[in-house]
Amino acid sequence: MKNKFNLLNQRVISWADSRGILDKATPLSQISKTEEEVAEARESLFAQQNGLESYINSKGVITKTKDAIIDDFGDILVTILIGCELQKIDALEALGLALDIIEKREGRMINGKFVKDK
Repeated sequence: MKNKFNLLNQRVISWADSRGILDKATPLSQISKTEEEVAEARESLFAQQNGLESYINSKGVITKTKDAIIDDFGDILVTILIGCELQKIDALEALGLALDIIEKREGRMINGKFVKDK
């Protein structure tokens, strides 16, 4: 699994490099791109929550909801991996460190969200 992740990560980085993203993007511009992709995911998840098999997205395109959700989460991951590369952060290491912290957190579910105790 780790090898597959590393191969996919390298494909993302190669793609970003070939498009000039690594030379011209900044960490702030990249996180803005991530936020754009999250907004698109919110749109597709809203359609799913409302029982729509397809919907007209914010770009005016008729979209199959399930396909859009998969694409949206993939796009979010791509932008995060590029952001990690711009910061010279190993994405799997960052994920591991985050898990080490959150696995110890106490909290509860409120309105469908996990809210950590202080």
